[in-house]
Parts: sequence; structure tokens; C-alpha cells
Amino acid sequence: MVVLKFGGSSVGDAKRILNVIDIIHSTLKKEKEIAVVCSALQGVTDQLILCGNLAASGNLNYIEQFKDIERRHLLTAKELISAKNQSGILAQIKVLLNELEDVLHGIFLIKELSLKTLDFIQSFGERLSNYIIANTISLRGTECEYLDSRSILKTDDSFGNAKVDFELTNEKIREYFHTHKKLQIITGFIGSTKKNETTTLGRGGSDYSASIFGAALNAREIQIWTDVDGVLTADPRKVKRAFSLKSITYEEAMELSHFGAKVIHPPTMQPALNKKIPIRIKNTFKPESEGTLIGKRFKENGYGIKGISSIDEISLLRVQGSGMVGVAGVAQRIFGALAAKKINIILITQASSEHSLCFAVLPGFALEAKQAIEDELRFEIRDRLLNEVIVENDFSILAVVGEKMRNTPGIAGRIFQSLGKNGINISAIAQGSSELNISAVISKQNEAKALNVLHDAFFLSGQKTVNVFLVGTGLIGGTLLTKLNQQIEYLQKEFSLNIKIAGLANSTKMFFDEEGIDTSRWKDLLIASEKKSDIDEYIHFMKEINLPNSIFVDCTADDGLVRKYKEILESNISIVTPNKKANTGSYKYYLQLKESALKHNVKFLYETNVGAGLPIIGTLKDMVSSGDKVIRIEGVLSGTLSYIFNSFQNGKSFSRIVNEAREKGYTEPDPREDLNGMDVARKLLILAREIGQPLELKQIKVENLVPPTLRKKMSIDEFLNRLKEFDRHFEKKKKSAQKNEKVLRYIASLENGRAQISLQEIAANHPFYLLTGSDNILAITSRNYKDRPMVIKGPGAGADVTAAGVFADIIRISNYLS
Repeated sequence: MVVLKFGGSSVGDAKRILNVIDIIHSTLKKEKEIAVVCSALQGVTDQLILCGNLAASGNLNYIEQFKDIERRHLLTAKELISAKNQSGILAQIKVLLNELEDVLHGIFLIKELSLKTLDFIQSFGERLSNYIIANTISLRGTECEYLDSRSILKTDDSFGNAKVDFELTNEKIREYFHTHKKLQIITGFIGSTKKNETTTLGRGGSDYSASIFGAALNAREIQIWTDVDGVLTADPRKVKRAFSLKSITYEEAMELSHFGAKVIHPPTMQPALNKKIPIRIKNTFKPESEGTLIGKRFKENGYGIKGISSIDEISLLRVQGSGMVGVAGVAQRIFGALAAKKINIILITQASSEHSLCFAVLPGFALEAKQAIEDELRFEIRDRLLNEVIVENDFSILAVVGEKMRNTPGIAGRIFQSLGKNGINISAIAQGSSELNISAVISKQNEAKALNVLHDAFFLSGQKTVNVFLVGTGLIGGTLLTKLNQQIEYLQKEFSLNIKIAGLANSTKMFFDEEGIDTSRWKDLLIASEKKSDIDEYIHFMKEINLPNSIFVDCTADDGLVRKYKEILESNISIVTPNKKANTGSYKYYLQLKESALKHNVKFLYETNVGAGLPIIGTLKDMVSSGDKVIRIEGVLSGTLSYIFNSFQNGKSFSRIVNEAREKGYTEPDPREDLNGMDVARKLLILAREIGQPLELKQIKVENLVPPTLRKKMSIDEFLNRLKEFDRHFEKKKKSAQKNEKVLRYIASLENGRAQISLQEIAANHPFYLLTGSDNILAITSRNYKDRPMVIKGPGAGADVTAAGVFADIIRISNYLS
């Protein structure tokens, strides 16, 4: 025997009912005996309750609701049953509907609706749907009978949530099935008392009915057909990459259901659990899918856990004070007071010091719970042995469930580490001694983010997803997007890394897509966007959607944007930037950014601030953190000035070389920004700060290569034209160097807290002598590299290498987050 139960979504209309009938016929070919339990048509139970409440309140709109129920059932029957067979069946449906209409009219007249009457009203949903389904099956050639379960499923008179009399019910079910060999189409959800008064079985009632019949008949399996592919690893509405599990135990299913998972209501499983009958959850709309089998024991799935669930909104109550320490019976009094008010406690946790106790309840009961506890403990509160009860709202509970957790070290560590790296604070933790469930209370605004973080950590541990919000789509930002588009498949295939661009902004437009912007079409999408660029709105939206593993990438040179970095880091979002402005403002702000990143467990990476893609900043950090002491730093840190002076040897004038550098894109649009040395000064300042020297920009001595008379305000063209006037000046410097068999290099140096930048003559034995092209070079003398300095050399400018460096920083953060 196999019992099949079809929920409201499975029998929502005529088309869906036909699909159900196909499943029944298919099952009959494989199974010798089956029984079918069906719910009311989708949404009808809620409509029936609404009808009753409207009628009881004297609202004539109940008639309109009733007419809609009537139309829907008659239309469904007409669509399923041929015209020649309709008359008798439609007549019986009308009899049932007339009975319902009479009851509703009576309620309207007396303005009263008891639980007993409401149960009777609700019963019409299952009675109508199952009558239609049974007759449709019969007329399609399969012998079956409509079974009104009220005749054999017996309960007490706890209307609304009746308790089953299992001894009597099991006897009646077995007797009935012994004499009725045809396929039975059974009403779910309803039963009756010994006086034949209609009752309902409460939440999950139709599932419960299937479990009751399955247990009574010693079924081989109970199948719950619904609108999902089985028990999912998480709520697919909140976790897009949730997937169905092959199997879970009864206990795991109960834990997940308790914390809001759409599995099966725990009490409904009990009859099947008692008989060790497996329950299979299947998708009516994908019958070929294997579904999920709920049973006693299964092989492990290899993930460490089975599922992640949550309760959207709870309130946290905290009782604390010295009057709890070592005093027996306080907890008993608290929970007794709540039980007297019929307030259900969802989660409990207590400090081992006994100084405080906190627990979670649904928000609607929070104030009542507070009052009940304060009434019970009024004398202790009066005498200040206990504080007033604290109520905190806007929390959610996460539950990580799996039987394997009890024998697997490190599960809790992975949970807390994953949440911590995404800035998700835990307000309370609970774990039962069975180690089947670890529950954590977190801010409600972080619920979806936390679910995704944990789902990735456990079920997609080989895969990493980061969400990038990019501001600045010019030369470097645009090149970064091109590189990402070229590498996206390779990163997913070789490193299981999925980098999603969730937001883009330039100076005029911004565009968002939480599912990831198509990097092959980013220009068109940004141009077509109707959102005007507004950095405050951009940051607000980035914070609001609260995606896991978020990285903000600033590819601008905007002074104003860097002032937002602290806010971004404090929102638990990592930052990658080639923009030097943040690290070269005040030393105080530099430290604040460092401290914010550390405090909020995020990363602030800026490797490209010095040397573009060269590993300069990371190397210095590693040296310092490993205990090495940096003695001296010397370097050519401008790709522009490196090119200019490396080229200033072949007979060309200085002004001509500057023009060539500008034409090749080596300089800023205004070359004075390179020649004045301030870009190099900022880079040297960053290096000084990275090795712990608290310098300010004004403390760096800089030789400005822009002739004094050309420093006043003038156009770029005028500057370039007048620069020719100083060719002799620079030619003289070059010849002086050549006379001494030296070359000119614009060198930044840092030693003993003194930072200076100047144009120097260097000899052939100097590491910078053979520098070519636009390369940067850095020589680091330290305690470990005292005799021969560590030298880092390579391309230090250009969109390609800078974008590659930004890309590398993004990957570093993704590795950290994962």
C-alpha cells in the first residue's frame, strides 16, 4: 500500500487535477494498492474562513465570497466532466453548496461563529474537491470511491485542532478498507467526534490525514505531493541556489519544519514515524523528479549538514540580575508564567553564570510575555534583585540542521566564521545536547544574507560567489570589466569562483542587478539605465540589498567618494581601490579606515595605489607582519616620469618627450599633475604609512619639475607650448649626468622618517640605472635584506596592469570570504 496526498496547489484548477489523475494512473501501474488523500482547491479553505468571519460580523460581502466559491467548483466540474455525465454530479455539488449557503446565512443572522461551526464550514472545501476528483477518475475508467473521512477518522471535540482517537480510528480504517477494495479518494484535514460532529485537524491537517491512513494500513510509503521538488537545502525565495535533498531523517525534517522550512508540519509525521513508514515529498508539476525521502537513517550526503532554515521575525526577551545566580526555581517561575498565558517559547539560552536568561517569542506575544514575567517576579524587580525585562525586536532565527553535526568537529566554527566575515552579528546562540541543530539569533535585516552565506559555506563549499559594486567605468574600470568578461568562464571552471557585478556607476548613470550584470553588455545597460548617478543613493542601495560577500570597487579619482569609505566598511562591505586619495588624506583618517576594516571583519585593499599591478604594498605588509624592520625605501614610482627620463637620452628635447608620453596615454590629461611630483609623493606617503611611520603629505620634500613660471593657471596647450622654453634647462641637467657617466631618475626615498623626492643622477652600479620604458622599480633595505636590497621591478602604469591589480585584489578578498 502506498498513500498519496495532494495539497491545494496540486489541485488548484481543472488542469492541475488532470495532472494529479495522470500521476494516480501512473502509480497504479507500479503499485498493487494505493489510497489518495486530497486537500481543498487552492485557496478555498482561506475563502471559507473569510466567508464565516464576514457573515459573523454582519458583512454582506460574505455572499460575494460564497458565490466565487460556488462558481469555481461548478466551473471545475464542468471542465473535467463531459456534458452527458454532468447532471447528477453537478446536482450533488449544488446540494453541498446549498448546505454551505444555509449555514453561512444562519451565522449572518445570529452574528456568531463558534470553532465548531467554523470546522463544519471548512469541511466543505475537502468534501467538494474530493467529490469532483473521485467522479472524474471514475468516468475516466478507474474504479474508485469517494471517502468522506469523517465517517472513520475519529477525534475529540477540540474544534480547530482536534486530537485523534487513534485506537478507534485505526480500527475503523482497517475495517473499511477490508470491505472496500476500490481506489479510495479520501478527504484530508477533517474528521468527526463520536457524536459525528465535524472537526478539523489543524495546521498541516491533510498531511496528517495521509499519515494517519498510512500508519493504520501499514503502508510501504506515504507520498506528499506539493509544488516543490522535495525538501530543499534552504528557502528558494531567499536562497536562489537552494536544491532538493535526496533524503533526510524524521528528526531533521522536524527541526527544519519547526524553524519555518516548507517541509511538513512535525505532528503530521508522528503516526508514520511511530510505524517507521518513510514519507516522500514530491513535486506534482515535476513527477519525474525523485523528491526527498524522509525516514529513519540514511547515508550521509557529504555536506556536513542537511538544511538551513529560519523564522523571519521574532522578539528577544532578556531577564537578568544578581537575583538569578544560585537561586533555584527562577526559570521555572518564568516559564510557568508564560505557559499560563499560552505563550510559546521558540528558543532559550542561558549564561553559565546564571546571571541572565534570554528567550525568543513571536513578536505578537512579546509585550504580553514581558508583562507576565514582570508580574511573576515583581518582588525581585522591586528589590532590584532583577532588572526590568528587556524586549528587543526585529530579529530572525537561523537554524542549521543535520544529524552528522553531532560527530563532526568544526561545524559551529564554520557557521560563526562565515557569518563573522560578512559582518553578521549573533545576538544569541542555542544548541541542543543532541547536536542536531545550531540556532542563532541575528538582525532581521541580515536574514537573507546570512542564509546565502551559510548555504554557500556548506552546500557550495567548492564554489565562491562575490558581489561587486563598481564605481568608475572609465579607462581602468572599463578595462576591469573587459578582463572580467574574458575570465569569467575560466574562473568558474578552474577556481569555482563566480564574480557577479551587482552594481555599476559612472558620472552620469548607475545600474543594478542583484542576479549579476551581463559584463558583455555593461555599456548598453548602463547607458539605457534611467537611474541618474548619485553616490549617496548608490551606497544606500548597496547597503539595503545587503548581498553576501559584497565588495565595493572604486575606480575613480574622486576626493568626495573616499570620504564614504568609512561608512562602507562599517556596513561590512570590503573595498578595493586604485584611488590613492583615501590613503593620502590625514593620517587620522588612514587609521580610521584600517580600524574600521579590522573591527568589521572586512578587507580594505589598495595594492594598485603604488606600482599598479606590482606586489609592492603586499610585500611591505608581509615584511612588517613577519617582524622584519624596513630601514630604507627608494624607488622610481611614476610610470610617466620613468618613461620620460628613460627616453631622455636619444637626442629628443624634454618637451617633445612629454608630448609623446601624453599622446601614448602615459600622463594625466594635464602632464603638470605628473611633473609636479605630487602623485609620487602620495605613493611614498602610502609606503611610509604601511611600515608604521605616521607621516602627512606636507612632510614630504618634493622637487617640482614644473618650471616656476609655468605653475600659474594656464591651459594645457599653453603649458605644453611654453614648456619648450625650458628644454635647455633640462638638456643641461642631462648633459651634466652624461658627463659623469650617469643617468637622470626621479627618485623617491624614505629613511629615518625623512621622505623626499628629487631628480637625481645615478651611476651604473645603481639598481635603477638600467630602467627602461615606463617601468617602476622599488628597492627595500631591511634588517633581513641589508646587504642586498629587495628589488621589485615591472610595469607601474597603464590601464591593463592597474585593472589586473584591482582584479587580483578582488580575488584575494573572495578567497578570504570563502
